[in-house]
Amino acid sequence: MAEPRTRRAARPREEVYAAARAAIADHGLAKLTMAGLGKQLQMSAGHLLYYFGSKDQLLLETLRWSEEQLGERRRAALQVPGGWAQLAAYTELYLPEGPGDPRWILWLEVWGRSPASAEIRQGQLEIEAPWQADLVALLESGAAAGEFTTDPAGPPADRAVQLRALLDGLAVPVAIGLPGATRAQATQHATSVARALLSV
Repeated sequence: MAEPRTRRAARPREEVYAAARAAIADHGLAKLTMAGLGKQLQMSAGHLLYYFGSKDQLLLETLRWSEEQLGERRRAALQVPGGWAQLAAYTELYLPEGPGDPRWILWLEVWGRSPASAEIRQGQLEIEAPWQADLVALLESGAAAGEFTTDPAGPPADRAVQLRALLDGLAVPVAIGLPGATRAQATQHATSVARALLSV
């Protein structure tokens, strides 16, 4: 009598997300196939599609997982005393580590697909929301302590949008490796503009 076939256990989602993040960072979403990712993970493409539905959904869920990991570090960093110290910690976590930063490559892929997908746009907003909320809380706390100005820069929510737009604009050249764009330079520019915007 033949031995019963053992069923291969499904990979933990964290392992799938980690492999997807690495593959997307190395080759981009366009070159990622469910079959190729499944082979790497010793899973079938059908199994991956069952859980994620599409490459776009896999991208979105991988970014969500990546940002949730960083969110824990962000919340810990924002416990340091002082508004300026908190803003420096926030900036350090926000900006890419350097060219090809896997987290930022995921963001670039998501942004590129947002115009054509309401699902991607909604997911993007949900993933961005904790960054916005933490920055608003940071600015409100700093303003209450007299470290940050509240006028004429506008309410903390508006200033948070302005600062995040600045950080996004500084981050993209670093993430894609434009010549002359460095993390150190981006940090310096972000700090300089924040000082001009927020100093009492």
